[in-house]
Amino acid sequence: MGNLTKNFDLSEYQCRCGCDMPNEVYLNIVKLANQLQVLRDKIGKPVKLTNAYRCKEHNDTIAGSSRNSKHILGKAADIKVKGMTPKEVFDVVESLINEGEVLQGGLSDYNTFTHYDFRGKKARW
Repeated sequence: MGNLTKNFDLSEYQCRCGCDMPNEVYLNIVKLANQLQVLRDKIGKPVKLTNAYRCKEHNDTIAGSSRNSKHILGKAADIKVKGMTPKEVFDVVESLINEGEVLQGGLSDYNTFTHYDFRGKKARW
């Protein structure tokens, strides 16, 4: 594997099923890692990925996941930060988006994690 950024390794972004990541997905993952590095630098705490890239087959096994999930494209991550609630992480990412520090996209705080993606337009749920 290898480092994508100062604090993120490619292995953290791989599909949980163990499949090979397509090249076009890899390019999105590099972009995603750079966005999450901005968050990591801002909060000064490790950002744990619970999900990032998911192949279509693996995505289909995730309850509640959309067929149009940005995870399939490598443009999304579900994240946790120790000592912060999902809503607190959401608020920091929202602020980074508003300040132009990270790309606009989808953002949601769930019970145990925060979802962020860079779909290019604002989406909140």
